[in-house]
Amino acid sequence: MSNRRNTAPRRRKPLQRYLRIPAFLPVPLRARRDGWTPQRQARFIGLLAQSGCVRTAARAIGLSRASAYRLRRHPDAGSFNTAWNTAITGRTQPRWKFTPADRAPLALTGALRPRLWRGMFTGVQQKPVTSALLGLVRGLDRIDVTGAEDPTEYHRIRAHFARCV
Repeated sequence: MSNRRNTAPRRRKPLQRYLRIPAFLPVPLRARRDGWTPQRQARFIGLLAQSGCVRTAARAIGLSRASAYRLRRHPDAGSFNTAWNTAITGRTQPRWKFTPADRAPLALTGALRPRLWRGMFTGVQQKPVTSALLGLVRGLDRIDVTGAEDPTEYHRIRAHFARCV
C-alpha cells in the first residue's frame, strides 16, 4: 500500500447554464373551459422547453398541435412567440419589450413565467409587476374619463390601487 496521493488535477464538469424562459403576457382569447387558458399557455411553454417538441407539449395539456400554431399566429401573441422561440431553440432571445398598452394587464394580473429546474418543467409563477402599477398610478391624473375609450379601465385601476394601499 502506498501513501502517495494522486497529484493529477481533478476534472470537474463545467457548470451548465440552465434555460430561463422569459415572462410573457398570455394571448387574450375567449374564455373556454377546454381552450387555451393563460395557465395552459404557460404550461405549454414549460413543457415545450422540456421536450422540445410542439406535438408532445400540446398533447400533454390536452390540445392539438394545429391549435398551438394557430395561437402562435394570433396578432397579440408577441411575448408568447418570444417565449416559444426561447423554449424551442434553447437560447435566450432578446427580451420582449412590453408597451404602455400592456401596463394594465402587467399591473393587475402579472406576466406568466414558466419555471424550470434542471431542464424539467416544475410550475408557473405569476405575480403583478410593481413598476407597471406605479406607471399606471403616475398616469391617473392625466386620464380623461369623459373621452376615454374604456372608462371602466380607469375605475378598475383605481380600485386595484385602493386595495394595495
